[in-house]
Amino acid sequence: MGGVRMKASPGRRGRTGIAAIVTAMALVASMSALGVVGGNASSHREAPLVSADPQVDQTDLYAFVSPDDADSVTLVSNWIPFEEPAGGPNFYSFAEGVRYDVNISNDGDALAEIVYRWKFKNHYRNPNTFLYNTGQVTSLTDEDLNFYQTYDLQRIVGKKKPVTVINNAIVAPNHVGDASMPDYESLSDEAIKDLANGGKSWVGHADDPFYLDLRVFDLLYGADFSEVGDDTLAGFNVHSMVLQVPADELAKAKDAAANPVIGVWNTASRRSTRIQRPDGSQTFEGKWVQLSRLGSPLVNEVVVPVGLKDYFNGSKPNKDAQYLGAVQDPELPRLIEAVYGIPAPDSDPDAAGIQRADLIQVFLTGIPDLNQPAGVQASEMLRLNMSIPPCEEGCPEYSTLGVIAGDVAGFPNGRRLADDVIDIALQVVEGELIGNPNDLGDGVDTNDKTFRSMFPYVSLPHSGSNASPH
Repeated sequence: MGGVRMKASPGRRGRTGIAAIVTAMALVASMSALGVVGGNASSHREAPLVSADPQVDQTDLYAFVSPDDADSVTLVSNWIPFEEPAGGPNFYSFAEGVRYDVNISNDGDALAEIVYRWKFKNHYRNPNTFLYNTGQVTSLTDEDLNFYQTYDLQRIVGKKKPVTVINNAIVAPNHVGDASMPDYESLSDEAIKDLANGGKSWVGHADDPFYLDLRVFDLLYGADFSEVGDDTLAGFNVHSMVLQVPADELAKAKDAAANPVIGVWNTASRRSTRIQRPDGSQTFEGKWVQLSRLGSPLVNEVVVPVGLKDYFNGSKPNKDAQYLGAVQDPELPRLIEAVYGIPAPDSDPDAAGIQRADLIQVFLTGIPDLNQPAGVQASEMLRLNMSIPPCEEGCPEYSTLGVIAGDVAGFPNGRRLADDVIDIALQVVEGELIGNPNDLGDGVDTNDKTFRSMFPYVSLPHSGSNASPH
């Protein structure tokens, strides 16, 4: 695949304690130099502005061929980082007046040919109580569910008029607790909506599927390296939008067999002016302004310097050539070289300066013969080859390390919920794809909850009844 070297074994390799420690120290050095603060995960609180506006702070984007329907693609967009399960009485919700978009480029031009747009509305059945629910909730239309949200979902093709594909659907509520919602799974399942084209939509509360050890920011664990490998995000929830659509609906000319590669990224936009009134109400006016953007994980966190993070969130993929230098010569390998004497990888040692053709492929163009479209314009997005069959646990090639372990159905060919993107990214940055095998990782290899085997796949959220969820 265009010079990319994959591991012979598809399984996860054992990671020594030393490798995990070196990884932790390297992460601290690199993120400190980039000005990243504690509490930063894949795209959790990744830039100054969105960290103060969590309803438009997207945590992660996933795109994969559906494991139980290989002719369809599932897109998972997660929002609102670090949701505490017992975060009431005003529990978490999507924002009114925001356009939550999933953008699809299907011809390599770095522009969105297809956009799916969610818009939300708040509802109170009884505004004269502070309670989220006034009794036990057994259905989404239960009168005891005092606060609930509905959403409209639109499909926009090019410059054509938006087409509403779902109207006034109910969002699965926050899991307040077992006393309030004794059968939460049924409430969650009730939020699944069928689309006319054979697809499905689900929006609601879910466990945060991203996993990693963030406690490296606590002075390297206070020198107690035996603690490496604790999932910092265990016990936290997110709000998810999950959409499953036929692959042909996403492909150029509606032909996924002939045009299997798509690029995906999320954006959130709000009108430029907020008017706050004395009675507590507010309205938004002015032009729509993009506030956040997310394609592949970790790009705005580790590649983009802190002075450009807010700028990146408002930028368009077709302008991403400006980040070529940061991708070509990333800071992390140089820091590892300076601290530990491990030479920074170079895909072309005979050329002047550091050359990282492998990173350009992973982050900006896609990998040749895997997920790089013809005539691609360099741009940051999550690229997926929809013609590659799904491979989940039990599949002979399956590995949470994805492509670098020989499992081409995983990241960076799209991203599945279980893919270990921290380990993948660290190993790739240190040259895994250009002949520098390594076992770098953070010591966390799985999510804290089991994913559902059927749509919407995301795990059920942690209950507010759990007194110690983390």
